[in-house]
Amino acid sequence: MTHPAPASSSHGGADALRGILLAFGAFAAFSCSDASVKLIRDGLPPYECAFFGSLSALVVFPFLLGGKDRLTDVFATRNRRLWMVRFIAYPLGIIGSVTAFSHLSMAEAFTLIFLQPSFVTLMSIVFLRERIGLPRWVAIGLGFVGVLIVLRPGLRPLSIGHLGAVVAGMAGAVSVVTFRASGTHEKQISLFGAGILGGITICGLVSIPGFALPTPHQAGLLAGYGLLAAVANVLLMHAAFHAPAGAIAPTQYSQMIWALAIGHLVFGDSADMVTLSGIGLIICSGLITLVREQEKHVPGPPPIAVSRGHAASMLVSEEQDAAL
Repeated sequence: MTHPAPASSSHGGADALRGILLAFGAFAAFSCSDASVKLIRDGLPPYECAFFGSLSALVVFPFLLGGKDRLTDVFATRNRRLWMVRFIAYPLGIIGSVTAFSHLSMAEAFTLIFLQPSFVTLMSIVFLRERIGLPRWVAIGLGFVGVLIVLRPGLRPLSIGHLGAVVAGMAGAVSVVTFRASGTHEKQISLFGAGILGGITICGLVSIPGFALPTPHQAGLLAGYGLLAAVANVLLMHAAFHAPAGAIAPTQYSQMIWALAIGHLVFGDSADMVTLSGIGLIICSGLITLVREQEKHVPGPPPIAVSRGHAASMLVSEEQDAAL
């Protein structure tokens, strides 16, 4: 299956607008997916939910195939070490995100997960020897100050949900750094399929000893969780064919609006002005990072979709292609 060419500056405004609207739709679907798994709460272990979510991600595989690619190319790689890192990072991220949404409000979970761009920047300095300027250091500082405002350590108890959200953000950052390190040398089916296979394998093996058969209600929520995420990834890929990555990336922050709305309407959550101010700082941090990396033509962090489907991260490879 062949893909249309990624969007470029030559596309008209109507085409770019279509891509942006598709991206907004994708992140709305991702948010509904998060709400579905949150409704399960502690009814099933996080790794079992992650297993079913990874199985649903197989729906995305045909969209990752190039003209001469085969499904077996998911195992093909020029760097087996980076392939294995993606294989392990994805299940850690998806287990972390499920844990976070099970124990925290949606807005608070997203607050920590949205630290992913800062984690990417820090890891890129260490592992890719990237140099960053003052604006990106300011962005990192704003992000962590925002987290401190939201969490208010010492004034509020921390839980395993907070740890899960941080793990999700860090695992997503690890995946992004491996995408950058791989450059344009890997096929998309291998780049993104490695993590999905890791989710199925690792989460599946961990689930075996205490596997709990989902009730019909839980099965419906799991289906919504996985299929909505798969649909969102497909929408995001098609958005990338109509609009440049730089135009799509900021739409990821619409997830926070959905988190606040769904959290209030479905789960009865509320956010005070202190929390909202912290969320604002974190969003500013991410936007500064996105703008600076666009200006420097650095393949930036992909839109954050809680690392459930690496298809969202294909924007990294498209930015790399555009830079060649």
